[in-house]
Amino acid sequence: MEPLTLAAILLMLFAFSLISKRTEGTIITAPILFAGAGFLASKDYLGVVHINVEHHTIHTIAELTLILLLFADASRIKFQLLGRQHNLALRMLVIGLPLTILFGTGIANALFPNLSIWEAGLLAALLAPTDAALGQTVVTAKAVPLRMRQTVNVESGLNDGIALPVVLMMAALSATENASLGGGEWLWFSFQQIGLGPIAGVAIGWIGAKALDNAIANGWASTPFEGVATLSLAILAYVIAELIGGNGFIAAFIAGMTFGNTLKANPTFLLEFMESEGSLLMLLTFLVYGATLLPEGLALFKPEYLVFALLSLTVIRMLPIAISLLGSGIRPPTYLFLGWFGPRGLASILFLLLIIEEENIAHREELFAITILTVGLSIILHGVSAAPLSERYGRYLARKPEGIENSVVSDIPLRQGNEKH
Repeated sequence: MEPLTLAAILLMLFAFSLISKRTEGTIITAPILFAGAGFLASKDYLGVVHINVEHHTIHTIAELTLILLLFADASRIKFQLLGRQHNLALRMLVIGLPLTILFGTGIANALFPNLSIWEAGLLAALLAPTDAALGQTVVTAKAVPLRMRQTVNVESGLNDGIALPVVLMMAALSATENASLGGGEWLWFSFQQIGLGPIAGVAIGWIGAKALDNAIANGWASTPFEGVATLSLAILAYVIAELIGGNGFIAAFIAGMTFGNTLKANPTFLLEFMESEGSLLMLLTFLVYGATLLPEGLALFKPEYLVFALLSLTVIRMLPIAISLLGSGIRPPTYLFLGWFGPRGLASILFLLLIIEEENIAHREELFAITILTVGLSIILHGVSAAPLSERYGRYLARKPEGIENSVVSDIPLRQGNEKH
């Protein structure tokens, strides 16, 4: 990386740190600032930041970010609370997410007949996961009841890991080199990708949690190194899965779920990671997006891409979510609130970086441009609307305290620390 580029990135990080408190709860979000700053500083404009997205280092950082994100998010979710207290999020994950991918595939196939069914499915899967970072105000706004904040929080924490196997399978099916594989070969490939990864994840997550609990109980592990041990487990799960022929990213996600539900000690080190290293990796991802991915995506712009991007943020997301919540007892504004706040961001960018080197996807540039445009619109639209809509929605529910939206739930740590109730 050129010295000028590094200096510019460090200056942006330092400058934002100075004003970070003032931007909380406003329409000026961190993703907007960093994507916008990266865009202005890119080689096509000010020419200050020069980043080659094809460079091996960028892909290594993207892979590391995705591993840690999948592990950390999954580790926060407690199984025993999902069905009992977070049934809305569970409905959105089990019913809403598959329907979103299905709807997205159908609309993509209709709008872009040149895409194969697998490429349409890949596009839909790339844009299915949501990102709470783009609407951080939604999960931290005091005006919004804790249950609804936690619903958004839990959904965004799990849907990237659930969508990942679909992304990987659609990418593999889209690759022309795999088109001639027989049924038996596809079954074995699927088992390797989707079966071996979880096996490695469960083993590493369970053994790691037990070992760490024992070390903490006996006073052997110091607090700073509890965090080091945890992050090492995430990467170890990835490596072990890859060594045995499985998918490392799926392993990291399953390891996080297993670790978080096995560990008895208070995982303060994970919260500290999400607030420090996790935030840094998130900001760098949006900076790379603005400086490199967004200019390249806009250069490929077509009006029909914009149509699909807008549909992806509205109908393709909101209708499946509404269907998944039928009979739950929530009020009409809640259907709209939960449907709208499905921003696309970090997961979509990282998934895209994973498959961007796949030369055998026939319409690779088209998928790239549509995904980049959708994320860009989401950064702006969801970022700007998060604060005012959260405030308005909160005032509405305050006038109707008897609804299930206001029911008490146990706390699940948010991406910016614990939220008390």
